Amino acid sequence: MIRTLALCLCLATPVLADFPETVRGHILPGYAAFADATRALAGTADMSCDVDGLRPAYQAAFDAWLGVSHLRFGPVEQGGIGLAIAYWPDPKGSGARAQTALLTGDPAALLPAAFADQSIAARGLFALERLLYPANPTPADPCALIRATTTDLARVAGVENDAWVGGYADTVLTAGEAGNTTYLSRPEVRQTLFTQVIAALEFDLDLRLGRPLGTFERPFPERAEAVPGGRSQRNLILSLSALRAMIETLTPDVPLTMAAFDHAILLVQGLDDPVFAGVADPQKRLKIEIVQQAIAALRDTALAELGPELDVGIGFNAADGD
Repeated sequence: MIRTLALCLCLATPVLADFPETVRGHILPGYAAFADATRALAGTADMSCDVDGLRPAYQAAFDAWLGVSHLRFGPVEQGGIGLAIAYWPDPKGSGARAQTALLTGDPAALLPAAFADQSIAARGLFALERLLYPANPTPADPCALIRATTTDLARVAGVENDAWVGGYADTVLTAGEAGNTTYLSRPEVRQTLFTQVIAALEFDLDLRLGRPLGTFERPFPERAEAVPGGRSQRNLILSLSALRAMIETLTPDVPLTMAAFDHAILLVQGLDDPVFAGVADPQKRLKIEIVQQAIAALRDTALAELGPELDVGIGFNAADGD
């Protein structure tokens, strides 16, 4: 009798991995965690501008961003929100110049309404990193700018979270239903999520690894992501881990892709090179190149296995967009 009842309960409440589970179990919790972390960071800055005291909250906020940074569709596309959170790379150093102007300019520019209109290069996580891990002394006391930056970051994260909770999640969940003009079918959502996976892996390859690797003759360790905060290796690990976690909510039936993720993450964890300084050392560089090859193989595996599993055509090119 008990065995029969248990079987009935299992049949009545099946656990089906698909994009509704991705929305409820990955996207919404991820944006909520980022909003909470940035709010905590802003609260810490309000109490004190001591950089040593702020750095743990900053690192936690950056960790939370890596949980959702691969999601480049929906509300994050509106008004440049994504770039206002994480403007990188900045090859011309426009963010540092804009911050210098803010530090030495009219204090009214640091008021919340005015700061929201400042250059995206002077806002967000990387702008804050330059203030909390300065390479050189700032031309003026950075406290007001630190507080303006953390307040703005928390506001933007809150806007993004509210947009998902306040309607965009329902837009995704009702794909294919009457009146939904954003997603005309359920496979369209899966295709969008598949795009996020492939595009994020290519970001990891081309920017997080490709920029510092450069060439054997001309490596560029200074071009690695988040060098001042010592996060280059950590960001890559968290990026891959977040993508793997998202795919788990989409489908349980991609064993080769999951194994490729596990292999790549293990290789990155084994580098012991927080800022990829090893790109300039021939022996250490080889290990980083092996990581790059593993992520390239992971991308190719996902294209071949995950795409068809999500009902996305094999000929679909992620670079074409949604």
